[in-house]
Amino acid sequence: MARYIGPKTKIARKFGVAIFGDDKNFEKRKNQPPGQHGLNKRRGAKKSEYAVQLNEKQKAKYTYGILEKQFANLFEKASRASGVTGEILLQLCESRLDNVTYRMGFAKTRAGARQLVSHRHITVNGELVNIPSYLLKAGDVVAVRQKSKSLEVVADALASKSNYEWLQFNDEKKEGTFLSAPERIQIPEDIKEQLIVELYNK
Repeated sequence: MARYIGPKTKIARKFGVAIFGDDKNFEKRKNQPPGQHGLNKRRGAKKSEYAVQLNEKQKAKYTYGILEKQFANLFEKASRASGVTGEILLQLCESRLDNVTYRMGFAKTRAGARQLVSHRHITVNGELVNIPSYLLKAGDVVAVRQKSKSLEVVADALASKSNYEWLQFNDEKKEGTFLSAPERIQIPEDIKEQLIVELYNK
């Protein structure tokens, strides 16, 4: 399965946001862009409209761990749906199995959640699903399979999980229900989706 495996702190510093989760190295150097020259005159120059839009798309891709072709496919799907394209795009990103696994607290990062899914530790409606990009529908039940419930990495992650209005979680069974795709105001990610729509519509 294709995924980004390059330096994460460097990417986070590029956007000025810890998009991959807690990162001690990022906290130390978050005000300094990557590269040996840091914030030189050329870097500090005003960015073009295209550069700003591209930057926002790249930030969204790295945040959700989606490669270019997958992201373009999601945008095409969002543009065909009725409603606000940018909001639907983020809803589709949030509906991915790896993202919901992360939101439910089974893993501390989306990369960790993706690994749980691809290594066959996660079930959807009682069936094993090992496709991180699998799009959930309202009412789908996501759980850690019985043999994997004792995994230390899952227990550690659940100890510090957050709660989201669009997910209903059962601590005893270690399973959660995807109630519906979240509204834009419920999505905590700092992404200006309208810039992404403008970029793809050029």
